Amino acid sequence: MKKRHTKHIGLSALTIFFWVVILLSVFKMATIAYPYFIPPFPTDIDFLMSKQWLVDNGYWMTAFYIHISSSVVVIAAGISQFSRYFLTNYPLIHRKVGKVYVALILFVAAPSGLFMAFYGNGGWPARYAFIIQALLWWGFSFKAYQTIINKDVEGHCRFMIRSYALTLSAISLRAATYLVSYWKLKEGIDCPNPAYTLICYPTFYILLAWMSWIINLLIAEAMLWAGIVGYYIPFQKLDK
Repeated sequence: MKKRHTKHIGLSALTIFFWVVILLSVFKMATIAYPYFIPPFPTDIDFLMSKQWLVDNGYWMTAFYIHISSSVVVIAAGISQFSRYFLTNYPLIHRKVGKVYVALILFVAAPSGLFMAFYGNGGWPARYAFIIQALLWWGFSFKAYQTIINKDVEGHCRFMIRSYALTLSAISLRAATYLVSYWKLKEGIDCPNPAYTLICYPTFYILLAWMSWIINLLIAEAMLWAGIVGYYIPFQKLDK
């Protein structure tokens, strides 16, 4: 009994930590996206500085605005899906928000991300990473919806965890970029630099394009292997 109580406390602490990190991340992502929507909609700031060859491409710019706005909502909507309290006490809202999450990925965020992937920085080695990521994101999210429609709660939980792991890759990519940029600035490392090839463009960006979602998926699979699904399933009530 004591062991089970300790495990419960550990999961609760992990849940609180998860919520704090994700809420801060949503706020950060929103602050990153906000300047792009201030008239006259600048195209010479932040990410778009590296996309000057595309800012006159109406299709790409449309995909860009659709992707950054929908992704913030997707990250925020996904938070509620992993709250045990929210799941048990407000199952109807859980389902409605879940439908919004899946619909935005399937019809908005993933397709726009896939389109943008073909124009990604770092050349084709990085673009392949973004293309595969977008396809997996769409596939996992579709399976999450399909499994719950078939009342396969365990399968639904597994695919939702995988889907959200890829949703959070946007945060992983930006967090890694910030940390490495901060370290280079602190150490006075200028690029290009043959002694620091791995943290200089394009090598670093290519590695980041792959690792930002592969590591997330590995963490998700480790959590699934450790039995995280059992934390949620006993509280599911399909008859509500």
